Amino acid sequence: MMKSKLLEVKALKKNFYIKSSVLSSKRIIKAVKAADFHVNENEVFGLIGESGSGKTTISNIIMGIYDATEGEILFNGKSNKEWLKKHNVSNYRKDLQIVFQQSKEVLDPKRTVEQLLRTSLKLHKIVPKDEFDNEIDRLLSIVGLNPLDKTKKPTAFSGGQLQRICIARALSVRPKLIILDEPVSALDVSVQGQIINLLMELKEKEALTYILISHDLNVVKHMCDRIAVMKDGEIVEIAETEKMFNAPQAAYTKELIESIYE
Repeated sequence: MMKSKLLEVKALKKNFYIKSSVLSSKRIIKAVKAADFHVNENEVFGLIGESGSGKTTISNIIMGIYDATEGEILFNGKSNKEWLKKHNVSNYRKDLQIVFQQSKEVLDPKRTVEQLLRTSLKLHKIVPKDEFDNEIDRLLSIVGLNPLDKTKKPTAFSGGQLQRICIARALSVRPKLIILDEPVSALDVSVQGQIINLLMELKEKEALTYILISHDLNVVKHMCDRIAVMKDGEIVEIAETEKMFNAPQAAYTKELIESIYE
């Protein structure tokens, strides 16, 4: 059975213009060069490559943080330019969430976990106001946290627990797609496996779709259905995970895969 496409990226380009001084001319950095790929519903699609390859830039364009220089992004069959118009932006933000690498930097240390989650529920009107408390308890439970800890502030939690809070906050708006930007790279090795297993369990329970951005090929191999390999702003290869690891086609992909066995 053919899966439907949730997200399509078509001929996407992103240039940055840098001017080092008043007298110098602008320098163009081509961060993304005509990227093409799609993400199917309920799959994990990996974007991999070394630092500066363009994978995070693509995620920022998908999220609407950057505008594309050229190209188009379709989400649920509709251009993200339409989604991001003033009257649609709230729906776009609700359906598409992101979990970052550094959870400490994105959680307000002055607010309790309950306050952080309540803000999302209120903003997007996910459940009636009299159900907020039950919904917050449910969200904390499904990410493996004790609901009784909701009155605590982020400073009271470990790195792994903070990432669970970030995942709960992303789930609070019931999104269709979550971008996972290096979701376990800042965690201890002993905790990484727990978070990966949690993400995969939630994918099935909540019918989620993920875009995983990572440089860790072991994590990518474990989580992803398909992978796109990026180098210098270009996608050099896209394939199903098993095929990619067993029979890579591009020379750069072969180098990446060989490096994890050295």
